[in-house]
Order: sequence, then C-alpha cells, then structure tokens
Amino acid sequence: MTDILTDIANGVMTITFNRVEKKNSITSAMYAAMADALALAQADAAVHVVVFQGHETIFSAGNDIGDFLNAPTATQDSPVFRFLRGISTFPKPVLAAVCGPAVGIGTTMLFHCDLVYAGDNAAFSMPFVNLGLCPEAASSYLAPQLMGYSRAAEALLLGEPFMAESALEMGLISRIVPPSEAAALAQGQAQKLAAKPLNSLIETKRLMKKGQTSIVAERMAEEGDSFGRLLREPAAREAFTAFMEKRKPDFSKT
Repeated sequence: MTDILTDIANGVMTITFNRVEKKNSITSAMYAAMADALALAQADAAVHVVVFQGHETIFSAGNDIGDFLNAPTATQDSPVFRFLRGISTFPKPVLAAVCGPAVGIGTTMLFHCDLVYAGDNAAFSMPFVNLGLCPEAASSYLAPQLMGYSRAAEALLLGEPFMAESALEMGLISRIVPPSEAAALAQGQAQKLAAKPLNSLIETKRLMKKGQTSIVAERMAEEGDSFGRLLREPAAREAFTAFMEKRKPDFSKT
C-alpha cells in the first residue's frame, strides 16, 4: 500500500496520505490500511503516539468518488467504518498535521484527534448535504459540541469551507503555522508525548473523553445507517452524476 505510508520511530507511528496526484482522496484500500495501522499501534506498547499527515498543499479531498461509487459503504464492517471506529476509540494520543484542503472525512477525522496543527493554507469543509448525504464520524454530535450549534449548522447545512483562523477560534485545531512547519511541529509535539508515561497518557485521555464514548459510538452507527439510506436516494445519485459530469447538481426534481 503506497497510498498510505506508515513509519514507527522513537515511539511515534506516522501515517501519511501519499496520493497527492489524486489530492489524497481516500479509497477503500486506504481506509483498510489506516484501520490496520491503528490496530497495530494500539497493540504495540512501543508506540505511544500516532500522527496523521498529508502534503504541504493538500491533507485530503475526502472519499475517492470513483472508488466510492464502485464499492459504496455497505456495512458497519466496511473499511471506512473500521477506520472510524479505530480512530474514535484509539486510547493513545493522536495528532494531525493539516495543510491545504481537508474535505469531508479529512475534516471529520480531526474531531477524534487530540492535537491538530494546521498550515495557514488549511481549508476545512464538510459538504455532505451538497452530495445528498449526511454527516459521518459522529460529526453531527461532535461539531455542535465543539463549535456551538450555530457554527456547526453553517458548516454542516451549508457545507461551505472555513479557514484555519476560524478552525482555531472554534477549537478544532491547536495552532496555525506556515505549511512548511506543520509536520515538523506535529512531530516535535509527538516526541514530547512519547517521552511521557504511556499509562498516564492513556488514563488522562480516557478521563477527558469519559461521558462521550458511548454517545459517539451510537451516533456514528446511526449516521452510518442514514448515510447508506441517503446514498440510495435520488439526490445523492444526482450529486454524484453531476460530479462525474463536471456540472452543478440540480436537486429541483429530487
């Protein structure tokens, strides 16, 4: 799997989106590779921290539409849901370095990261409604909790991008730096964490997240059911057809 690179060094597993020519859009095989990497990192006591990163110009454009249409999400055991469950329940610290666009799951996965360092070129968006779909990754719960309902409604109902400054103000990201510095900052912070007692890191994270764990799991499952249903409806078919035909979708008859 060359589209997802994994490396372990000094207690840190780095997972890199390596499909820049396709804007780091994520295929089913990439989700499977990331789910497997998280499982390995959780089981390996030598790994204290996980860092996700993309490229200085692009974090991820979200789902690969062609791959998604050929193998749509069908069950809770599909690779995307394995990945979402893995990152949402991962007991050790998870960091991300985000530069350029972070679309769809490129944004929603960040709700499950503990520290996010963004380049000043980062642009976040959750355009699910524009595709005739609904949020995933428990973002329908986590976005209002983090951003407040009004800002979450703008992000999820309008699906319009918001920039790094807004993401910092909302609390989605931890710091803004030049794109050339984001990955190095994330790695530096990861090394600080890796030097700390693992059991203390795990227990502190567990205590901070206590109370939302079961809600997140339930909401993620409910979103998955709704997502699958909406995917079969006319609005989603029109949205994806328009995307492939490079035109604006017309929802007036759906």
